[in-house]
Amino acid sequence: MSLFWKTYLRINGWSQRGEFPYHLRKCVIIVGPHTSAWDFVIGLGFRNTMKLKHSHFLGKQELFQGPFGWWFKSLGGTPVDRFSRKNMVEQAVDMFRGKDDFMLALSPEGTRKKVDKLRSGFYHIAKGAGVPIVMIGLDFGKKQCVVGDHFYPSGDEAADFKRIIEFFASVEGKIPENGVAHLL
Repeated sequence: MSLFWKTYLRINGWSQRGEFPYHLRKCVIIVGPHTSAWDFVIGLGFRNTMKLKHSHFLGKQELFQGPFGWWFKSLGGTPVDRFSRKNMVEQAVDMFRGKDDFMLALSPEGTRKKVDKLRSGFYHIAKGAGVPIVMIGLDFGKKQCVVGDHFYPSGDEAADFKRIIEFFASVEGKIPENGVAHLL
């Protein structure tokens, strides 16, 4: 699959800017701005070419049942129980505790629509698991996967979110008007 994704990304003009912090065995990866279903496709391509074998995404448990469950798992999907007594953050923190190598990729917006603020689940997952946050922008304007700095949640949520918004504000999503620049 690596050759397929390298070829697909190259033919479509995509490149990578910045180096992924491979020394991290565990982290929350936030990928944005999330404005289109194409984000998932391009994200899968870079997940493969950057060799992030231990990166996963969350999906409702029902996706992993039935005939396509194996496919979602093979893509790095991890099921969560929406009806569990534990909320989504607690379930994700437990996933980190049970593994030596685990990366969880999430969208800070939580939707492809324009948002008034970023969701905070990814932040609380990183804080609860004691892992850093790695920012990755999919810039459709420049056709670049931009790997930003990584940092541990400081506890000053407002300052950390300002840093995150500043990073993603300069990244153009597939549908630019649904980006996060207006949150500055």
